[in-house]
Amino acid sequence: MNPASPPNPTSPPNPASPTSPPNPGPVLIPNPAADAPAIEVGRGRLVLFAGPCVLEDSAFNLEHARRLRAIADGLRVPLVFKASFDKANRTRGSSARGPGLDQGLACLAEVKSAHRLPIITDVHHPEQCAPVAEVADVLQIPAFLCRQTDLLRAAGATGRVVNIKKGQFLAPEDMAFAVEKVRDAAGAGGGGVLVTERGTSFGYRDLVVDFRSLGVMRRFAPVVFDGTHSVQRPGSLSGRTGGDRTEVPALVRAAVGYGVDALFLEVHPDPERAPSDGPNSLDYPSLLKVLTEAMTLRKALESLEQDSLEN
Repeated sequence: MNPASPPNPTSPPNPASPTSPPNPGPVLIPNPAADAPAIEVGRGRLVLFAGPCVLEDSAFNLEHARRLRAIADGLRVPLVFKASFDKANRTRGSSARGPGLDQGLACLAEVKSAHRLPIITDVHHPEQCAPVAEVADVLQIPAFLCRQTDLLRAAGATGRVVNIKKGQFLAPEDMAFAVEKVRDAAGAGGGGVLVTERGTSFGYRDLVVDFRSLGVMRRFAPVVFDGTHSVQRPGSLSGRTGGDRTEVPALVRAAVGYGVDALFLEVHPDPERAPSDGPNSLDYPSLLKVLTEAMTLRKALESLEQDSLEN
């Protein structure tokens, strides 16, 4: 059986499985900090992708990155700063979208230079990939666009790491095809591919997480768990997306317990006033609590695994 396409427990194996190899090992994210090694995703150490949903003004972006770095450094968790320059999939056309490509890249470059942090940001069009890759260390494919062949190939062709968010409508086995598109475009010199679980549509305006997907997708790429988008309630606030951030800690603990390589968490100092995704964003104390619990659980599981190997 092709390991890139494990069988769904409720359906027969897909005979059209892609030929992507099994999980090729850790993905290396360049680290702009002086003399710092690359950040390895998939070698056992938990990595954090965190930041606001969307970029704001320069002072906010820089202070926010500073606060996140302090929390991550205190727990010895490698941090990749995330923020969007354009929220192109807002529910209402009148909703704030962000600073746009040129100003947004300048803001991200400022954060990268000031705090020596790697950067992840999303792209929506193939022509955005090359300029974004000049600043960002990881190009992210939004969940709604995870099947867009031209976009996936353009992102892979940059040679940067690509993080593909699993569509809310997609079976985890089918993410192997998206991974294959990126790897084919990247060739031998590609930066590697990550896949992110961020919930599955459950009727209208709700998401659920099938944690089996983490194991399925981990067979062909390192896996990130998005604990904040997984609690969204799309379009539930009269043209805005709602959510329930109180569910984030339990979902993160479950993901770490099941087995995951990185966490993706949106954070805002005042979620109630965030321009986007406030209902599912964490504030700083909540982030510290969630990360502390995740690291405690991770260490306990590692200890149990070591004990079982010795016995």
